[in-house]
Order: sequence, then C-alpha cells, then structure tokens
Amino acid sequence: MKRDLLTILDLSAEEIRQLVTRARAMKAEWAAGSLQPSLAGKVLGMIFVKPSTRTRVSFEVAMYRLGGHCVYMTAGDTQISRNEPLSDMGRVLSRYVDGVMVRTYSQSDVEELARYATVPVVNGLTDWFHPCQVLSDLVSVEEELGSIDGIHVAWVGDGNNVAHSWINASARLGFTVTLACPPGYQPDPKVIERAERQGIAKVKLTGDPREAVRSADVIYTDVWASMGQEAESEARKGVFKPYQVNAELLACAPAHAVVMHCLPAHRGEEITDDVMEGPRSVVFNQAENRLHLQMALLEWLMTGKS
Repeated sequence: MKRDLLTILDLSAEEIRQLVTRARAMKAEWAAGSLQPSLAGKVLGMIFVKPSTRTRVSFEVAMYRLGGHCVYMTAGDTQISRNEPLSDMGRVLSRYVDGVMVRTYSQSDVEELARYATVPVVNGLTDWFHPCQVLSDLVSVEEELGSIDGIHVAWVGDGNNVAHSWINASARLGFTVTLACPPGYQPDPKVIERAERQGIAKVKLTGDPREAVRSADVIYTDVWASMGQEAESEARKGVFKPYQVNAELLACAPAHAVVMHCLPAHRGEEITDDVMEGPRSVVFNQAENRLHLQMALLEWLMTGKS
C-alpha cells in the first residue's frame, strides 16, 4: 500500500526514528563515497505553487544522488492554472512518475491530490504544515544533542506552519514544545487539540519568550510574516519586536541550548546577526540536513525499504 507524508501524524514514532537514523547514515555514506543509487530509474514530479530555494534544490539533489530524476513544474507550467481538477492531475501524474512533491498554499489541495494519486505524495509545505522541515530538524537535534528523546523545544515567534509541525512531532515523540507567541498569533487550537488527543503531546503556550527558553534545549524561530502575508509585514514588526531571538534572550537559556531557524531569515528582525552567526547557531547544518532527510524519505516511500 502506498504511503504519503502530508503531516508528521502520518508517521509512527518508530518510523520517525528510522527516518532520522537513515538520514544520518546516508549523510555519512555520501561523505564516504559509498551511497548507493537506490532510486535509479525513479522519477519525482515536483509541483511548486509557492516558490522555494531549499525545498526545490534539496529534493532535486536528493533524487540525483540516489540515481533518480525530477520533473519541475510551477502552477503556470501545468493545467492547474486553468483549473484542472486535482483529482484528474493526481491520477494522470501517477501514470508518469513514481512520486509527487507539492509545495502550495492549501493543505486541502495536497490532501485531495494524495487521495486520487496511486503514488506517494509528499507535502513540501502548505500554509498549515511543513513536515519535511521538522523531520530534518530532528536529524540536526540528534546530531547536536545526541538524542531526540525528552528534548525541550522553545518556539519563539509566529505560530505558523512550522510551529504546527513541531506540535505534531511532540504528539508522536512526547517531547516538550513551549510556544512563545504574541496574543492573536498563537498556533491554531485545532492543531493543538488534535496533538493532545494522541495522549503524549507536551505542548505549552506562553506570551513570554524568556519563560519559554529558560529550560530549552532548542530555541527555534522563523520569519514574522510568512509567504502570502507580505501585506501584514510592517504591522507584524511592531507586534513581534519583543520576540526577537537575540543575545539577551539567549542569556536566559541553558548554556547548551542550540538556535535553529528554517530559513530564509530576515536578519535584524526575528533573529540578530550575532546569534545567527554565533557558536550556538546550527542554522546552516540544519539547512543541509533537509537534503539527507529527504533522501531517506524518498527512498522509503518509493521503495518500501524500512
């Protein structure tokens, strides 16, 4: 039976751990020159309604390193721009490619495409979730801290799609996520409620960034205005200014805590230059690990290897 990755809740805790382990192994294999082309002859169709740097390059390079090929499509390159039903597109693409990655606005669009596709569908980002980002972040956390068990992640800023995916990861792995967000910018309550119904999620909300980071192992931030929210950018700067990740905030956190950002960053807004370039930042290693996690994910989805 084909598997999709639409949210992290599509995976079991054991599957998440296996993907993290496999990603780290593939990273080492590539460095040693021993990575095998496990996706030779496979083709990934990539649909980009939202543009990207890291998502496009990391998926294309992942397929290339594993011996496969990518077909890149924007909305304007396809009949999506002429309102072709996603149910039709899913069934047609399934006859051409071995998997589909979609980066778009609506979570329901990804879900509809997956419903009709007979090949795996991967959510490369929607306004609601960004599962590949957080799965790859777990690779970085394990590298830096030695384990993803029992960690405390402090999210500082907007309760956006990446925050939602951290909440889902907590629902599967049971670690603590404390979200420091301004009033009116907290994660969607339905996402938190669904995670808490899993029984092991540890999600806390606060309006105080200093409280959030006080016992954190990971301090995570993202842009204050996501793609599609550009009109709100100036207004958000005033609201979010007290939520900047800077040296003063880091001084409230344990000495071992690492700083993460999913990029692109607006330096001087949600994060300062000295923090992003400082010794506690793992931002660029984090970006690299998108590639290795996606190699592991595509291998699993396209071949069924555990």
